[in-house]
Amino acid sequence: MSPFENQVAIVTGAGRGIGEAIAKRLAQGGAGVAVVSRTESNSARVAAEINALRAGAARPYAVDVSDFDAVQAIGEQILGDFGRCDHLVNNAGITRDTLAMRMGSEDWDAVLQTNLKGAFNFTRAVLRAMVKQRTGRIINISSVSGLMGLAGQANYAASKAGLVGMSKSIAREVASRGITVNVVAPGFIETDMTSVLNAEVREGARAQIPLARFGAVDDIASTVEFLCGPGAAYITGQVLAVDGGMSM
Repeated sequence: MSPFENQVAIVTGAGRGIGEAIAKRLAQGGAGVAVVSRTESNSARVAAEINALRAGAARPYAVDVSDFDAVQAIGEQILGDFGRCDHLVNNAGITRDTLAMRMGSEDWDAVLQTNLKGAFNFTRAVLRAMVKQRTGRIINISSVSGLMGLAGQANYAASKAGLVGMSKSIAREVASRGITVNVVAPGFIETDMTSVLNAEVREGARAQIPLARFGAVDDIASTVEFLCGPGAAYITGQVLAVDGGMSM
């Protein structure tokens, strides 16, 4: 029996990169997957690729996670389409990097609204259903930046550190209902987001990593798979850094 058979996962930011890898990994494990992306074409592509391997396993959804009302509506739609939600992976995120002295309020607000408020919005959308089921796993994707801070990322680091505090608080609220809430904090992972870094920045980042290499999206997908699985049933309110030792 597949570990996630008859279970349903919602993955935000699933149109590419880490989110895409997570969605595909959970689908491989037998879960039905709601593939959520801001861009309809991206979510449709990923869902189609999943369905090519397991017909009917995935459905695409497009929404701006920072829009509370739109997310509540999409959450209701997903629950109607699938009938339940066992796993929520809040992965959607953006960057607007610049030094604090140059950072405008628009750059600050955009990052906090997407990365932090977006995770709250989706959690709010499905939490009542999980409480009713008396089971559920919520995984919030933070970042090494939220654990140790990185120059030029005051907004991003604040949003990702905020996810840690939010996760621990909600974990305490829902533990008695059989729901766990945990955080995965990736380090430098080979994605579209890191591919734009120039050679000097990449080498500087690599020099800070004890394992001396960037991670792969599958490193994060494997960690999420574990936290969603039966072996993590007694783990809640924790932060698991997957960063090659960078933040230790």
